Amino acid sequence: MNKRVFVLLSVVLWSAAASGLDADTTQLTSKPVFGKEARVITYLLDNHHFRKIKFNDSLSAVVLNNYFLELDNSKLYFLASDISSFDAYKTKLDDMSRAENVTPAFQVYAVFQKRYKARINYVIKNLVGQPFDFSVDESYESDRDKATWSKTQEELNEVWRKIIKGQALALKLTGKSQPETADILTKRFDRLLKAVEQMTSEDVFGIYMNCITEAYDPHTNYLSPKATDLFKQSMSLSLEGIGARLQTDNEYTKVVQIIPGGPADKSKLLHANDLISGVAQGKDGEMVDVVGWRIDEVVKLIKGPKGTEVRLQVLPAQSGISGPPVVMSFIRDKVKLEDEAAKKQVISYSVNGRNLKLGVISLPSFYMDFDAYQKRDPNYRSTTRDVRQLIKELKAEGIDGLVMDLRNNGGGSLPEAIDLTGLFIKEGPVVQVRDPADRVEVGVDDDNGVAYDGPLVVMTNRFSASASEIFAGAIQDYHRGVIVGESTFGKGTVQQVLDLGRWIPNQEKVGQLNLTSQKFYRVTGSSTQNKGVTPDIQLPSAFGPQQFGESSRPNALPWDVIKKTEFQRSPNVTDKLVASLAKDYQDRLKFDSSLKQYVVDVAEAKKNYSETVISLNETKRRKEMDDAKARAAERSMDTKVTKEGLPSDDLSKMKDEPLREGLLILSDILTKHIG
Repeated sequence: MNKRVFVLLSVVLWSAAASGLDADTTQLTSKPVFGKEARVITYLLDNHHFRKIKFNDSLSAVVLNNYFLELDNSKLYFLASDISSFDAYKTKLDDMSRAENVTPAFQVYAVFQKRYKARINYVIKNLVGQPFDFSVDESYESDRDKATWSKTQEELNEVWRKIIKGQALALKLTGKSQPETADILTKRFDRLLKAVEQMTSEDVFGIYMNCITEAYDPHTNYLSPKATDLFKQSMSLSLEGIGARLQTDNEYTKVVQIIPGGPADKSKLLHANDLISGVAQGKDGEMVDVVGWRIDEVVKLIKGPKGTEVRLQVLPAQSGISGPPVVMSFIRDKVKLEDEAAKKQVISYSVNGRNLKLGVISLPSFYMDFDAYQKRDPNYRSTTRDVRQLIKELKAEGIDGLVMDLRNNGGGSLPEAIDLTGLFIKEGPVVQVRDPADRVEVGVDDDNGVAYDGPLVVMTNRFSASASEIFAGAIQDYHRGVIVGESTFGKGTVQQVLDLGRWIPNQEKVGQLNLTSQKFYRVTGSSTQNKGVTPDIQLPSAFGPQQFGESSRPNALPWDVIKKTEFQRSPNVTDKLVASLAKDYQDRLKFDSSLKQYVVDVAEAKKNYSETVISLNETKRRKEMDDAKARAAERSMDTKVTKEGLPSDDLSKMKDEPLREGLLILSDILTKHIG
């Protein structure tokens, strides 16, 4: 299974390549402008990328291998002999790019195109519609990263037999008859062949260039003129449907991110890493099988006019591919800025005879309305302005402590991360930024005012990234608050957009390069790159660093340390306090039924993520589905905390267990350490 997380644009292009090839179409060829762009991109990478490495012979071999995998990441089309036939290019792609020669991209693609067409035709003719014996005890390894290139067509035939048998079994388990299954699979693979006409030479060049750029780091990307338009359109459309960003994961459409404030976010039904297998319109529309579809085609089905209904057939991440599909209904809407803005709530409860009021500020992103700011609108929206106002309102309500919830916050404006930190510290450095010349610039909060100086907990998870990590890291380094949750994503790099037209004059259409040019460091000198921010109190996580996060991505820049900058720590958080809070958390694990159930659920989800062997035996698969349904039914039952001294029922019924635990930790700070 492909573990890489691509930007949406790269996925659109990869999906086109991996699902739309036809040997009978005119062979795609290079254009002179492609060579010019390749030369300029190579120059920019050699001289301006943060990594300070040259595109040389060894990197050329990496690029060639990446290109094979980008076209055929599941190793289902190329043969080992195809791969070895291009060995002569292993040490030449660097020199050829500088010489404006990108013909290897099209030669490799031509072979892939031929293999793809032959393979899909074989599947339709020999496997689709075959009456499989589901009583046989066999399985299929879905993680094709572990596979090697097949030596013969016969080896590939056996791999594909299991793939199609697995797809047929999945359809049977949803109630499809054998004729219905054959019809669905036939249409599925016919659609892959018809998609060939959408593939262009620009797409091939774009895939190849990204194999070069991403050999430096995963956030350095080439955007063709067409790809730039597609990306802008896709990002816009993603906010006009259900509010979810998607990517291709093998044959499925996977949810990458839930957009704060959108229908999916408000429903609490759809989650990151869920797989979408079907889309239906309205209450009674036919569920259309979208397995194997291009990502842009799936987006077209999901988006639609505001107020209309769309239903999704989803394989939840918690239960995995072997679990039962779930149909979810959403009313389409447009996500507005105010929906993405910071929000507050107050939780009131009693503990050990003391009535407490705890404030919660949920922050989906680090945003700023630049248009309103440039128009000198005195009421322009920004993270810091909004949070400052919310803190003022919460203080007026008499809160005893505050939780800043940064879970699923993917980042945003760096100045806002610095200014927001300034609401909680008097003044001082917040982040260090280093460039390729090793020059370090310090981002400083120079406002001596503090909006909130009371007890503080910051919630993070694996999806907290970039600006979120800067804020959480600074709060932790200043000992200003306690960080609770999961380790963060680990995205500690800065990109700049370079228009290639600056180096290629008199050319009507050229692309852009997103180039990694800087790196973030905490005030202690430790980078946020790769490792992210480790919480003081670490809650269980279903995602290991090898599954999701910067460290799981090929060629990610390493973690490192530079000289620390001078700053004044707060006395609020001590090692003794953190140790005591950790002990309280461990004690709750022994008797708190809600927390114990959460730990079990996370462990089950983690197990499902790591299990890549899928049974092709109907009896076993039905049992797996029944077990998953039983666990889901158990999770839906309310659990109550009865041990004396814990918060009252309103908090014990909270479905958001990590936030509940964050509030309990804040409660411990207030009742056991402040008095």
